[in-house]
Amino acid sequence: MSNLHLIDHPLVQHKLTLMRRKDASTSTFRTLLNELSSLMAYEVTRDMPLQDVQIETPLEPMTGRMIDGKKLVLVSILRAGNGILEGMLSVVPGARVGHIGLYRDPATLQAVEYYFKMPGDMAERDIIVVDPMLATGNSAIAAIDRLKRLKPKTIKFVCLLTCPEGIAALQLAHPDVPLYTAAIDRQLNDHGYILPGLGDAGDRIFGTK
Repeated sequence: MSNLHLIDHPLVQHKLTLMRRKDASTSTFRTLLNELSSLMAYEVTRDMPLQDVQIETPLEPMTGRMIDGKKLVLVSILRAGNGILEGMLSVVPGARVGHIGLYRDPATLQAVEYYFKMPGDMAERDIIVVDPMLATGNSAIAAIDRLKRLKPKTIKFVCLLTCPEGIAALQLAHPDVPLYTAAIDRQLNDHGYILPGLGDAGDRIFGTK
């Protein structure tokens, strides 16, 4: 699985463990998610292209190297994906942002789209799709299906947690899309939740449960 990237930096693992604790408050969970997302962003953007630019230092002119953040689009799968956006944007503040609204049908566990808004000229852009959990994989697959119609240059998928079932589903549907995650948990339960997991990420981010 060459497209699977496990981000096992000690700081990432430390903060993820703190987030998993059931007694972590909403405020603590949000803060940790912001910090963890920033750390993950460094690894996810490691291969971003650079361009030469001419600048003046206090001593002399030089050629430096910079990324073109405006060519990057962070796509949040609503609503929980928004919890990752702030940390990612702190690392690449020039990135554009798109949103896909999906909810999981409780009976079929299939993703149903209710909102879609992207920047223009997507064919010129690199996309990073963010969602805290890759469980059944249905939402991620549906989002990437939709995004591929816009023919972007590249697509990556980033999550905090996944499991063997989610990995298999995503790689079967989109073997060309790299997957970045901080942990591969044991399995899904009968309701499509990751075990041991961290509960419902959206509810814990927004304090709705």
